Amino acid sequence: MATKKTSMFTLTERLTITAANVETFATISLASYVDVGDRQALQVHSVDYIFQGTNANKSVTTALNADHSALVQVTDLNRGGLVFADDRALVSSASLFKGGGSAALSEEADMYPDNYGKGSDDGRFVVNDQLYITGLATGIAPDQAVNVTVRVNASIVSLTAKDFMAIAIQSTAADN
Repeated sequence: MATKKTSMFTLTERLTITAANVETFATISLASYVDVGDRQALQVHSVDYIFQGTNANKSVTTALNADHSALVQVTDLNRGGLVFADDRALVSSASLFKGGGSAALSEEADMYPDNYGKGSDDGRFVVNDQLYITGLATGIAPDQAVNVTVRVNASIVSLTAKDFMAIAIQSTAADN
């Protein structure tokens, strides 16, 4: 199905959420990696999320109010906001919950696979020119921010004409 053109590499983008209950957006450009003419796609192997507070040396517990959460999703189509897990554009998602007035953090029931494997056929193939990141925090302390760094581990692959078309059609169909 896919022939690897590169070893695995990491793309990163930081999303800074400063207001409660307001979706915040960022993108990762894939224009240098995806080429329709050469049937070249990005193969996502895994997505990692790093939650931090207002500054790199601050904990996210100082930024999130008690009994509130931070949610982040990566999609390969611009949905304009958070999506349900059955949306075909969803590549990965993460959530973090601060409960009970304590400094305790927990991961909510976010079961969407963020690790696809490292084999030549393991992974999510993306043929679009951007990845879209959407974040939301339900409660942020005054003068604080939740910073989420998204780390996408990927490689560039060359697909057969049939496989490239199938992925492109699926992506277009997901847009409707």
